[in-house]
Amino acid sequence: MSGSEIIKKLERIFRDIFDEEDLGISNETTAEDIEDWDSLAHIHLVLAIEKDFNVKFALGELQTLQNVGDMVDLIIKKTT
Repeated sequence: MSGSEIIKKLERIFRDIFDEEDLGISNETTAEDIEDWDSLAHIHLVLAIEKDFNVKFALGELQTLQNVGDMVDLIIKKTT
């Protein structure tokens, strides 16, 4: 799966979690860019991503992520 395919899939997850149908994300998107992205939303987001991509993240892996692009890279690493 390519980075752009992962971004499209992530965008659907983000739209569902944040209940915003027109929410757009990019590799540079961070929690500061989305008003409702708090710690609880982050947990829901991670769980939805794990389920949708059939992966499991270690806490240490999640703590190193700076933006959506880092998440994409981690998903690629875990799915290849």
